Amino acid sequence: MTARDPYGQNYYPPVPTKFTKWMRTNLLYQLFRFLIINIKMLRMVRKH
Repeated sequence: MTARDPYGQNYYPPVPTKFTKWMRTNLLYQLFRFLIINIKMLRMVRKH
Protein backbone atom coordinates (compact mmCIF):
# COMPACT_ATOMS: atom_id res chain seq x y z
CA MET A 1 0.00 0.00 0.00
CA THR A 2 1.18 3.49 -0.75
CA ALA A 3 0.74 6.40 1.59
CA ARG A 4 -1.70 9.03 0.35
CA ASP A 5 -0.80 12.68 0.65
CA PRO A 6 -3.96 14.57 1.76
CA TYR A 7 -2.81 17.79 0.08
CA GLY A 8 -1.42 16.22 -3.07
CA GLN A 9 -2.26 17.34 -6.60
CA ASN A 10 -4.91 14.66 -7.09
CA TYR A 11 -7.09 16.14 -4.34
CA TYR A 12 -7.69 19.43 -6.17
CA PRO A 13 -9.96 19.86 -9.21
CA PRO A 14 -8.37 20.92 -12.51
CA VAL A 15 -8.33 24.67 -13.10
CA PRO A 16 -9.73 25.79 -16.49
CA THR A 17 -7.41 27.63 -18.85
CA LYS A 18 -8.02 31.20 -19.99
CA PHE A 19 -9.32 29.91 -23.33
CA THR A 20 -11.78 27.59 -21.58
CA LYS A 21 -13.03 30.45 -19.41
CA TRP A 22 -13.44 32.58 -22.53
CA MET A 23 -15.47 29.87 -24.28
CA ARG A 24 -17.76 29.54 -21.25
CA THR A 25 -18.42 33.27 -20.92
CA ASN A 26 -18.44 34.56 -24.51
CA LEU A 27 -22.02 35.00 -25.70
CA LEU A 28 -21.13 34.95 -29.40
CA TYR A 29 -19.35 31.62 -29.05
CA GLN A 30 -22.26 30.20 -27.07
CA LEU A 31 -24.74 31.35 -29.73
CA PHE A 32 -22.60 29.76 -32.44
CA ARG A 33 -22.46 26.43 -30.57
CA PHE A 34 -26.21 26.60 -29.92
CA LEU A 35 -26.90 27.01 -33.63
CA ILE A 36 -24.57 24.16 -34.56
CA ILE A 37 -26.23 21.80 -32.07
CA ASN A 38 -29.69 22.78 -33.33
CA ILE A 39 -28.68 22.14 -36.93
CA LYS A 40 -27.39 18.69 -35.95
CA MET A 41 -30.64 17.89 -34.18
CA LEU A 42 -32.72 19.04 -37.15
CA ARG A 43 -30.70 16.79 -39.47
CA MET A 44 -31.28 13.82 -37.16
CA VAL A 45 -35.03 14.48 -36.98
CA ARG A 46 -35.28 14.73 -40.76
CA LYS A 47 -33.47 11.40 -41.24
CA HIS A 48 -35.83 9.49 -38.97
